Amino acid sequence: MENYESLQKKANLVRKWCLKSTTAAGSGHPTSCLSAADMMTVLFDCYFRYDIKNPLNLYNDRFVLSKGHAAPLLYTLFGMTGAYPLDELLSLREFDSRFEGHPTPKFSYAEAATGSLGQGLSVGAGFALLAKRESLDCKTYVLLGDGELAEGQVWEAANFATCHQLGNLVAIVDVNRLAQSGETMFGWDVEKYEQRFRAFGFETIVVNGHDFKELDQAFKQAFYHQGDQPLAIIAQTIKGKGVSFLEDKDGWHGKALTGEELLKALRELGEPNNNLRLNLKQPDITRVGEPTVIESFIDLSFKKDKEYATREVFGQAITELGKDNTGIYVLDADVKNSTFTESFLYVLPERFVECFIAEQNMVSVAVGLSRLGKIPVVATFGAFLNRAADQIRMARVSEANIKFVGSHVGVSIGADGPSQMALEDIALFGAIPGTVIFQPADAVSTAKLTNLMMAHCGFVYMRTLRAKTPVLYENTEVFMVGGSKILRQSANDQLTIVASGITVFEALKAADKLNEEGISVRVMDCYCINPIDKDTLINCILETKHAILVTVEDHFTHGGMGDFVMASLAGTDQPVHVEKMAVNHVSRSGKMDELLDDAGISASAIITRIHFLIPTAVFH
Repeated sequence: MENYESLQKKANLVRKWCLKSTTAAGSGHPTSCLSAADMMTVLFDCYFRYDIKNPLNLYNDRFVLSKGHAAPLLYTLFGMTGAYPLDELLSLREFDSRFEGHPTPKFSYAEAATGSLGQGLSVGAGFALLAKRESLDCKTYVLLGDGELAEGQVWEAANFATCHQLGNLVAIVDVNRLAQSGETMFGWDVEKYEQRFRAFGFETIVVNGHDFKELDQAFKQAFYHQGDQPLAIIAQTIKGKGVSFLEDKDGWHGKALTGEELLKALRELGEPNNNLRLNLKQPDITRVGEPTVIESFIDLSFKKDKEYATREVFGQAITELGKDNTGIYVLDADVKNSTFTESFLYVLPERFVECFIAEQNMVSVAVGLSRLGKIPVVATFGAFLNRAADQIRMARVSEANIKFVGSHVGVSIGADGPSQMALEDIALFGAIPGTVIFQPADAVSTAKLTNLMMAHCGFVYMRTLRAKTPVLYENTEVFMVGGSKILRQSANDQLTIVASGITVFEALKAADKLNEEGISVRVMDCYCINPIDKDTLINCILETKHAILVTVEDHFTHGGMGDFVMASLAGTDQPVHVEKMAVNHVSRSGKMDELLDDAGISASAIITRIHFLIPTAVFH
């Protein structure tokens, strides 16, 4: 390797551009960059293997900046490899710049959007897992701040890494003592951090993060590290290192230097040669990970005289799809015998990932898999996806192509009670731009929508039911994103019931009962909640006597299907009354029929509401 004096000059050049770019921006986190500059210089200049022309080369080493507020460090490192002119860093945080305040996919060398702390080690574990499963000779390095080690997800990821024996994963902890508002939990007590990583099964190396000899030895050990234990390099560093008036000083987090302060800092750093470059090693193999394209679809058949649980049909469908589409990975949170993804495990164990009861880690691992072209399917109870709301949000910022499947939705799950009932999930996914939301009611629609879900590029959320339901559709029925089905209609329809999932059957029972009374109503199966079938909704308004849509859903009132219906009609010139029927209180244990009735979304409740909206006297 080069002599340590040369490395110091390169590290100081890294510092210079981190300071210059943040001062130009007038904001940022320069001191968080300075503490890690020496470590990252040694890694990138001596041991990191990366094809700068092909960021998605499967044989590239991966670098995840978990402490995303140190983004100028990431941008400077790749700038010093020759990826772009260093002067471009002065556009940091500008509207049209690729160098955003925290990394996003706009910067092609960012492995994931980071900045919400605690998620990077999980993303890195996704890369390491894929490399191990597919025998790729590469390593994943994750730079963590000491402050974010207070996040529980870090230790979910550590558990996952040792369970899956990810010896190709290297966690680098920048122990600089100071967080945003004061000292971190353990300050410079690096022994405590070492004890924790060792307790989770990591091999550990403790170093002075500014001693180039120690850093070289540590990264050399990481480079040649063999075996199944992940490795943690725990580095004691000084926040603001290299600039005397910043070093180990509180109050500088997230604060850029003024022009005068910058000049003073640059004088202390000396005049590093702007022509210095970091010498990335070229991987031995180049194979770009192209996005998986679903090329074959499944065609399952179901008997009309049988009932099927949509969760079980999903398990069968995703397994059949997985046989011919090798880019599909299924991730489970210890509920595979309830979501029926266990069938995928039995048939395709090499692409099944058990994440155990750690939903936040599971979602971020999926981000890593998606980055390299796989299509991860994250399956658990719909209620438990709420625990990973921030991870789902950041996965969307990462432009990940993830399919989420939530089972046991609504009060219809029965006796398990309210802790297991997904009643906020549509609101969660509906708030995330561009997310397709499916809710199939029967076996046929589930199989067809699974095809559509996997073929769609981007976020999809599908709700599946615990209860078995009758088959509504012929096996040849066609479904589409943004579609719906009319299940009951006549020339004399008074209004339309818009239902989805389990409430489709309640709506059908209500329609049949009302028909006996001489009241004809239309029933629409809104199997795609987002994007919703606006055209069919408008046709229903125009073709029924009363411009009334009664939406019935097994979800809390706010943020559900009813709100999507109302939003789709806002601004149209059609006068319409939308009557929302949804769950408006916390439920309890009981039988499905009891709970649907208690929630006010049963067939009898629908009939009562329609009698109120349209007095039966007008029909006699």
